Amino acid sequence: MFLWILFLVGIALAAVVAKATTLARLSFDDLAQQSVAVARVRCVSSESRWDGGEIWTESRFAVVEQDKGALDATVTVRMLGGRMGNLTSRVDGVPAFRPGEELYLFLWGKAGEPYRVLGWSQGTFRIARDARSGAEKVTQELASTSFDAQTHQFHAGGVRGMALSAFQEKLRQALAQRVP
Repeated sequence: MFLWILFLVGIALAAVVAKATTLARLSFDDLAQQSVAVARVRCVSSESRWDGGEIWTESRFAVVEQDKGALDATVTVRMLGGRMGNLTSRVDGVPAFRPGEELYLFLWGKAGEPYRVLGWSQGTFRIARDARSGAEKVTQELASTSFDAQTHQFHAGGVRGMALSAFQEKLRQALAQRVP
């Protein structure tokens, strides 16, 4: 009987793991090529709602500068997770947005539906103003440090504290590439 219960628990765990989402690592060029739109935006509002038994958050953004795609002056981005009363639903890798902040977003979606951020945090680049110099710097939400076991070295990944002008040039170059 004990073995039968362990077997059933094992099957239940396998079913849960099978439904897990795996997010592929996207390069900057992949983000630029696979997105339907890329824009510098300012968050206007963010509101969570129940939908299908899950919490979803819709954030509205004013488009400040458009680099790819055809966007209206205001766009809506819908992402899984959020806060409803005392209940918070957080999904690792899904960005959360605050009214007033500026970002570059790499967007994807279907006509007539709210956009999603391509690669979740990978397609989210926050803009911060340096308090001393006033210069704007861009940091990818998923910028990370990884350890290469073969070379025994740490490697910084993503965009971290890049000058806005350098980021814009990197974006122009990535968008100019032709997809084979």
